[in-house]
Amino acid sequence: MSGALPIRQVEKPWGRDALPAPFVTPEGQRIGEIWFEPPPGLPDLLVKYIFTSEKLSVQVHPSDAQTLAKGLGRQGKEECWLILAAEPGATLGIGFERTISGDAMREAALDGSIEGLLTWHEVSPGDFFYIPANTVHAIGAGVSLIEVQQNSDITYRLYDYGRPRELHLDEGIEVSIGEPYAMGLWHKRVAARGTQVLVDGPLFLLDQIEGPPSAKVALRYPGALLVIPREGEIEVAGETVAPGGCAVADSLAAVRFADDGICLLARACAP
Repeated sequence: MSGALPIRQVEKPWGRDALPAPFVTPEGQRIGEIWFEPPPGLPDLLVKYIFTSEKLSVQVHPSDAQTLAKGLGRQGKEECWLILAAEPGATLGIGFERTISGDAMREAALDGSIEGLLTWHEVSPGDFFYIPANTVHAIGAGVSLIEVQQNSDITYRLYDYGRPRELHLDEGIEVSIGEPYAMGLWHKRVAARGTQVLVDGPLFLLDQIEGPPSAKVALRYPGALLVIPREGEIEVAGETVAPGGCAVADSLAAVRFADDGICLLARACAP
């Protein structure tokens, strides 16, 4: 199967009542996420746009090994974020300022001080962060980003600013690593144009490309993949997909790229 993926708008308490173009916000709703869910059997990845007006919960995700051990299947979640826009002073909380024990993490989650124990990184367009499983994190207010993640729905909330949503302290603390985030390993700067490898496995690949993919890039994508146009339209199996959309393609041969376009390509790696 090749073609554009349907758009699913998801309301969130921290979402926005006015989304940037080309998205349109339904009247009376606060949209926080735009989802592009691939059909079963195709890349085991989920692409989202995320738009925040308030801080998201402090949360963590398990690894594949941890969910398999609990009989939940391959439901671990690693993800990455490409910052598209950021208001002045906008931040992401990733990892802790210093090593923290599980007991101290629980106490901080209960009294709300966990927010202040995170390292908050000021961000700007082009910042790229990979978030390994077990990393405690939170997205701050005033951020627009593209997220590419393993297609899992397991999120353990540790703290949610008093919002009336369930917390998962036992499960979350069990899988959390109470350590600083390794910026040198997981942070990159992505130029507005040009081709660049963003994620090189082991769970998935992600590349930014300018124009049609080179032979070197094509070797990384021998089968089904997701294509996210950033600038310029693409054509997938005869269907036009513009920025703000996402397409699944059986192969690169099913995609016609604009000569001066910018796209993200993604595919899951075999388990």
